[in-house]
Amino acid sequence: MALRGSEEVAIVQHVLKLLEQGYPPRLADVEEMANSLLWVRNRDPVGKRWAANFVKRRPELKVKFNRKYDYSRALCEDSKIIEGWFRLVQNSKAKYGIQDEDRYNFDETGFQMGVISTGAVVTVAERRGRLKTVQQGNREWVTAI
Repeated sequence: MALRGSEEVAIVQHVLKLLEQGYPPRLADVEEMANSLLWVRNRDPVGKRWAANFVKRRPELKVKFNRKYDYSRALCEDSKIIEGWFRLVQNSKAKYGIQDEDRYNFDETGFQMGVISTGAVVTVAERRGRLKTVQQGNREWVTAI
């Protein structure tokens, strides 16, 4: 059942290529890559924990949690837009005499209906923080306060 060294290297290279293109693979995708290579040689598929163990023994890879990110939100991550918003807040505070102690905060979150939430993906070991996977913004949103 064992993959050849060159096959494992090919899987790592393919994972890195997917990451460069912004498509972090899930463990199930890595398993599918291995099984495809084994199928060509008429071998049995990998075991249930093979993909997780493969990532553990490859120093250049790591499993991290992925966060789905709406396409329209990703477009708004322009620093000029964000700076403009903070200038608008400062101007409004000055115009209406709003003091810092008069401001309140509450938590708001939004999620898309019918979309899978966070999940584990394979990424490069040096990467810090959660990955964001941008998805099309053509879904219905719900806001919870």
